[in-house]
Amino acid sequence: MKAHTRETQAALSPDSAIQLLKEGNARFVANKKADRDLLEQVDDTASGQYPFATILSCIDSRVSAELIFDQGVGDIFSARVAGNVVNEDILGSIEFACKLAGTKVVVILGHTACGAVKGACDDAKLGNLTLLLDKIKPAVKAVNEPSDKNLRNSKNLDFVNAVAEKNVRMTIENTRLMSPVLKEMEDNGEVKIVGAMYDIKNGMITFI
Repeated sequence: MKAHTRETQAALSPDSAIQLLKEGNARFVANKKADRDLLEQVDDTASGQYPFATILSCIDSRVSAELIFDQGVGDIFSARVAGNVVNEDILGSIEFACKLAGTKVVVILGHTACGAVKGACDDAKLGNLTLLLDKIKPAVKAVNEPSDKNLRNSKNLDFVNAVAEKNVRMTIENTRLMSPVLKEMEDNGEVKIVGAMYDIKNGMITFI
């Protein structure tokens, strides 16, 4: 499998870019990775890169976007931060990826049993992490069930996973609100901004 070129990138629509990601995850789950020569792709991309997707995911070591979507060198831009939240720096990076480098889809990728989400559920405090978790806490509050305070913590994985999915949805909305550049591109049909959840138990990605 060759690295993407300007022509193959331009030929993709946002929907076809999403389909490539779905097919890649299906290969990952089936343990049938695409036949690609990564060093050849290094050579192919030495003079330029034409990724088709931008993935914002958590720093969790189990959630490497290149691996779980079965992509090679030059295929995707990968932004990572605990809890897959956005700030000005991350949005600036995504704006570069879409507006200047031509990617067709932005995927906000959460995952089950997320440690950052657990920290937000438990109101954890630790240096700069405290400020990061503050960005996830609106999702904690937005999940109404269970109402019993004793069940609204990191020990309740169903609650944690519900918060993680809500956090993905709220991050999508924050992306649109905080980035007029990306909002305009989406309104014009140039890109799609979508969410997905990765299951750490089976490797499957579900788009939401």
